[in-house]
Amino acid sequence: MLFAMLIRRLSLLFVILLALTPGVTARLESVEVTLEYIAKKAEDRARKPFHSPKADLPESLKQDQLDYDKYRDIRFRHDRALWNHEKLPFNVEFFHPGYLYQEPVHINEFTLTHVQPIRFVGDFFDYGQLHIANQIPADTGYAGFRLLFPINSADKMDEIGSFLGASYFRLLGKAQDYGLSARGLALDCGEDDRPEEFPIFTDWWLGKPHREDTDLRLYAILDSVSCVGAYTFVIRPGETMIMDVEAVLYFRADDKVQAANPGRKALKTIGLAPLTSMFWFGENSERKFDDYRPEVHDSDGLLMRMENGEVLWRPLNNASVLRHQRFATKNIAGFGLLQRDREFGNYQDIFNHYQNVPSVWVEPHNQWGEGEIHLVELSTTYEGLDNIVAYWAPKEKPQPMQAYRFAYTLYWTRETDRSFSENKVLSTRIGADSRDKRKRQIAIDFGGPKLAPLSENAPPTVVASCSDNGSISETQVFRNPVNGTWRVILKMEPKADNKDPIDIRCTLKKGEEILTETWTYLWSPP
Repeated sequence: MLFAMLIRRLSLLFVILLALTPGVTARLESVEVTLEYIAKKAEDRARKPFHSPKADLPESLKQDQLDYDKYRDIRFRHDRALWNHEKLPFNVEFFHPGYLYQEPVHINEFTLTHVQPIRFVGDFFDYGQLHIANQIPADTGYAGFRLLFPINSADKMDEIGSFLGASYFRLLGKAQDYGLSARGLALDCGEDDRPEEFPIFTDWWLGKPHREDTDLRLYAILDSVSCVGAYTFVIRPGETMIMDVEAVLYFRADDKVQAANPGRKALKTIGLAPLTSMFWFGENSERKFDDYRPEVHDSDGLLMRMENGEVLWRPLNNASVLRHQRFATKNIAGFGLLQRDREFGNYQDIFNHYQNVPSVWVEPHNQWGEGEIHLVELSTTYEGLDNIVAYWAPKEKPQPMQAYRFAYTLYWTRETDRSFSENKVLSTRIGADSRDKRKRQIAIDFGGPKLAPLSENAPPTVVASCSDNGSISETQVFRNPVNGTWRVILKMEPKADNKDPIDIRCTLKKGEEILTETWTYLWSPP
């Protein structure tokens, strides 16, 4: 009885507060927002052809009316942040629709018992010299939103996340700077016989936190020509930012796909938990650029933990052509794009703090079955392009209109409070052999607690191999007297007239015991 009375009073207080809150409509729905509630909306939408939100954007916000310079004039007023005046642990600020952000996003707020839409309000923004505030209908929506939380200092609200553009989002743990992004879903990413399909988050539900809450719950609908998805995100700020993700996908029947996009090919790859990053050049790069900095990248490698416990480290590269590599496995234990190099001296960039950007690790919940880790590397000539994508592709494709469920946890970390691999690859360097320019000389540094006690008199054993279009002609291993790590020198020779990438692998053993990660690399002829 007392609990029911308390709920009624809280609900009444919520309604009163909503009526007094600027920018919020009075249209309330009495409902408990859950993943199943969102999934039902997604399933209903999947029974119809895809409708692009671009069609709902006012003319004044389209690219021919709102260019880069004009869009930059629009700034959110920080004092208008959602939940700011209630002194709650999280705040939300909204991105203005228009310019590049042509798909308006509809945002809702929910509590334990009610949900309400958050309408577009021009007064939330400073338009500078622009005069378009009164030309935007209240039901237009926003481009996205950013999250704030006092993660670095108890008396300052810091930006900890951004959800903007298609299904992209980025998060920040303590003392981190923005780097790579995650996505809700990747469809036909990296395929050379068809365009990629980019799903978009079209609707959000933001859970209003309590004063004592240390996490934030969000729900979203993802939509595209081929499928609709319902997502739950639970965000837990800390030194490592942790996000739990649970999703339900409904793939549209072929007639609905063709109605929205005639001639669209059937999906070839479905990418779960996709990560997107940038690698321009690093210590392993043979393709040089005219730049004063030694390295420029948001991530330097892909780490994969297989079901059998084997750990693979694949250094990233920026080749002159697109490369799409697949790693087949069953029940992947985890994968991620990592930034292992944390030394400022290796970047020498005082504007882009590449040494502080997070690594992101994907840890599946339950078993994901058979499939492949895909690594897509696009060629780029500058750092403004995200040219790296990694994702999991299930072998068994979801059937039309059959609920496809999966869940995972994302860790956004500098690995100061956790480690994904202890006995690891520290660096990769590649160059020509001084006696034979056709041969490549590869130096791989390994380090870790299993290697540290070994002496020069009892060194580890090198296990190295490569694909049939090349050969390993020499292997050596040396203890580095400066820091106690171990360096492997491989000499690899491509076969005559070979024009295809060569797959190379290397690890260290002592007897039958594997001591390190497996270094794996795809070397491309110039």
